[in-house]
Amino acid sequence: MKVFSERLKDLRKTKNLSQKQLAEIFETTNSSICDWECGRSQPDLEALARIAVYFGVSTDYLLGLEDEDGSKTFL
Repeated sequence: MKVFSERLKDLRKTKNLSQKQLAEIFETTNSSICDWECGRSQPDLEALARIAVYFGVSTDYLLGLEDEDGSKTFL
């Protein structure tokens, strides 16, 4: 899930949000956001979908299954 961790962190920084602010938006803990960005854990499916909607990206993009332009990638 290294791709997810990196993409979440990049998207958060693009919106100039702290981990604490993102945690408040997704109604989770700062520790959870930190764990997701460090690759220690992953969000559940509901949280993954909410992240995708909030940042305007697909879940496939978050998971590394497609690039920013929507073209499919192979892990």
